[in-house]
Amino acid sequence: MPHRFHITKDKKGEFRVSFNYNSEKIFWTEGYSSKSSAKNAIDSILKNGPGAEVVDES
Repeated sequence: MPHRFHITKDKKGEFRVSFNYNSEKIFWTEGYSSKSSAKNAIDSILKNGPGAEVVDES
């Protein structure tokens, strides 16, 4: 699968979520104090992302 979410732990000990497509990091989240919060962020993106509005500011 060319796209996936990654959960990593940063130097401050916080969990971060990134979304990668074809090994390129497309976006990442703020740091979370728990892994469950990071997983909740993924769930929220999956639930709310498909219906997100596109704003063209060009």
